[in-house]
Amino acid sequence: MCDQHSTIHNHQHEHDENDSHHHHEHTHDENADWQEYLPSIISFVLLLLGVIFDYLNLKFFQNYLRLGWYILAYLTVGYPVLKSAFKSIQNGDIFNEFFLMGLATIGAFGIGEYPEGVTVMLFYTIGELFQGAAVKRAKSSIKALLDIRPDKVSVKQDGKITVVNPTKVAIGEIIQVKAGEKVALDGIQVSDYGAYNTAALTGESVPETKKKGDSVLAGMINLDTISDIEVTAVFKDSKLSKILTMVQDATARKSPTQLFISKFAKIYTPIVFVLAVLITLLPYFMLENYVFGEWLYRALVFLVISCPCALVISIPLGYFGGIGAASQHGILFKGANFLDIMTKVNVVVMDKTGTLTKGTFEIQQVSIIDFDERKALELLALLESKSSHPIAKAIVEFVKPTLPENALSNFQENAGFGLSGQVEENHILAGNLKLLEKHNIAFPENLHEIPETIVVLAINRLYVGYVLIADEIKADAHKTIADLQKLHINAVMLSGDKASVVDKVAKLLNVSEAYGNLMPEDKVAKLQALRNRQNTIAFVGDGINDAPVIALSDVGIAMGGMGSDATIETADVVIQNDQPSKIVTAIHISKATKKIVWQNISLAFGVKVLVLILGAGGLASMWEAVFADVGVALLAILNALRIQKMRF
Repeated sequence: MCDQHSTIHNHQHEHDENDSHHHHEHTHDENADWQEYLPSIISFVLLLLGVIFDYLNLKFFQNYLRLGWYILAYLTVGYPVLKSAFKSIQNGDIFNEFFLMGLATIGAFGIGEYPEGVTVMLFYTIGELFQGAAVKRAKSSIKALLDIRPDKVSVKQDGKITVVNPTKVAIGEIIQVKAGEKVALDGIQVSDYGAYNTAALTGESVPETKKKGDSVLAGMINLDTISDIEVTAVFKDSKLSKILTMVQDATARKSPTQLFISKFAKIYTPIVFVLAVLITLLPYFMLENYVFGEWLYRALVFLVISCPCALVISIPLGYFGGIGAASQHGILFKGANFLDIMTKVNVVVMDKTGTLTKGTFEIQQVSIIDFDERKALELLALLESKSSHPIAKAIVEFVKPTLPENALSNFQENAGFGLSGQVEENHILAGNLKLLEKHNIAFPENLHEIPETIVVLAINRLYVGYVLIADEIKADAHKTIADLQKLHINAVMLSGDKASVVDKVAKLLNVSEAYGNLMPEDKVAKLQALRNRQNTIAFVGDGINDAPVIALSDVGIAMGGMGSDATIETADVVIQNDQPSKIVTAIHISKATKKIVWQNISLAFGVKVLVLILGAGGLASMWEAVFADVGVALLAILNALRIQKMRF
């Protein structure tokens, strides 16, 4: 039951197929669950009837019939265990829990304790099923979390749009992505242009406009009009497919506590076996009225009690519970070892764009001189309403223009500069400073020093002012920093953004250490300096430029909702909904998991030692032994499941 996930049939099916297949697999899974419990139910019914026949002392239920009846009840659940024991012995691994269980139960049959032999094996199997169910539950909550990849994609075929599963799309086909949709496959822009939120892939908060022929990556979000994209890579190479593979591997990465217990069981089991042999044989030389059967029974009781199952199960299950609980909160741990490391973190280093800020735009300031402000903003917004750029949308949203659309004529978009157009007698220019320089329009020199994104406005070849646009801080960013400080964890901000912007955000959020103007290699150097101070560091980022730093930190955390492939693959923990407050949740879950794992270790050791002493002294029967082994294992499982019910 203990260390063998191979016996737990986790039907972890990919959700790549269509809905009917989905439904078929779902029912298949339920059938598999039902079939798993069937042998235990049959064995229990046979055992119960046997005990009733024994109690009623029925004449027909004797000798060979009675033995055959109990052997049938035993083999219904015991056969897989005996088979595993035999296979392990063939592989040179003699002293394991299968061997101990097989030996103890066959021994019970040897001394005529048939019902007890069946009971031990039945309880053992039920415990294993419980463990399997607990693991499945943890894994299914992780799977549900990851099942966010687009399962439908619109393909253009012969002028018609067909909605298919992304796995069915071949390289070279044209897909259509509507506004607000996440691009499901890598490809090349076929439409004239499209605006995409790429904050995840580039770490840049300014969205990108893609022209015909530019490459578009899976994970980008189309912000604007319908875009046609020619597919250049198949679905299985997309980041979300890769994440699923990582989840399958997550449970294989063991924590140091787990590894220690596994090693401990390998040494402990042979010692127990030798002690059991000594309990059987030593009294022969010390006692006058030695009864072999009595001492063999004590040795068998000792074997059942000392089986390290409760210990070896409860620990991985504690970590499974932690991984499952985290996944219910939208946090994916890629291994139990990272739950351990998270409990020791004392410095959290964060990227700014996409981690603490939204990577979306809001008007921060309006400065209009020598012109009616409302009129100037109306003209600006009317011009911007013709553009698909997110900054333009932010301006329109802010001003909400009332002028009719047809009031604008001669509209032109100059890529990399800005927009121009005519409203009645007014010629309008709006864009960056390069646009005014191009048209030889004078403007105040100090505009060059403004850190934020700036849109300048000129009417009839005269500069009239600017609108300041900045990235918005995430709603829970302030609380995140405050909560980290409460846990005595130092928060540090590193960003590739302008130093002036970084300092401003740091001041607003009360971050004590913040550095801007950093290239990826500068971030690595800063992190190395922090590590040299003997810190345990968690780094949180979302851009491709964060992958090297994530790899270098003790725990790399990726913002996964929009995070780049490289970052998510390199990270040890992925936060799916991009909320920085989940960092604190992840730390709380890690600490709760550690607590539960140690509770389980203490419980298993405590009960085992007590019942072992009683067993060796002949005060504990096979029934107490069953409790010490299976009972403690079940209690440990229930304790481990408790973590998924906790509030974080």
